[in-house]
Amino acid sequence: MTPSPFIITVATAQHTSYAAQICDEMESSAKARGTGIAKRTPEYIAQKMLEGKAVIALDVNGVWAGFCYIETWSHGKYVANSGLIVSPELRKSGLAKLIKMKIFELSRTKYPDAKIFGLTTGLAVMKINSDLGYRPVTYSELTDDDAFWEGCKSCVNYEILTMKNRSNCLCTAMLYDPAREQKPIAREQVQILTPVEEPSIPVGYGTFAQSHGNQNTNPTSI
Repeated sequence: MTPSPFIITVATAQHTSYAAQICDEMESSAKARGTGIAKRTPEYIAQKMLEGKAVIALDVNGVWAGFCYIETWSHGKYVANSGLIVSPELRKSGLAKLIKMKIFELSRTKYPDAKIFGLTTGLAVMKINSDLGYRPVTYSELTDDDAFWEGCKSCVNYEILTMKNRSNCLCTAMLYDPAREQKPIAREQVQILTPVEEPSIPVGYGTFAQSHGNQNTNPTSI
């Protein structure tokens, strides 16, 4: 289908009402793919929005379309763009790439010297990462921060990871090193689907106060 115009913007406090819906879609996507998942709660997603470490996509009517957030490790030396998720009816529309470009740009702005990495089983995400300047690497080149690897515990493949002493698993590790490669951001591509005014968010839509408990995150990245 041809998507209608979108707002792709840094999430703020006004977007926390979407947190539960985002978590629900992450869980549904993970189950449909049958892949490993790292659990995240609506509270966790909302906190990322409040910290200015997330990107959200909405259509002109304020309906949620996609999301991604930033995690930092080793005192900001490593950054991960995690939880990339797009509404089912908008997948294969190119929206995922635009969100990924926006979160990559935000990461480079907030942490210009950080290495940006990801673990993924999704071919589409690998292609987007490659276009942004990521390269496949061994697990030894990722952060050794135990807090990051703790996030893998809820994945169905965690036993494989531990058996191999965190040296390998089913996910492909990819890394962008700013010291090695400076890849310019095609800002105009992000702006293609951006209308002049940001849509108003429907009152009471997906109210965050209605906690859905622990939900699962997008299986395509950690």
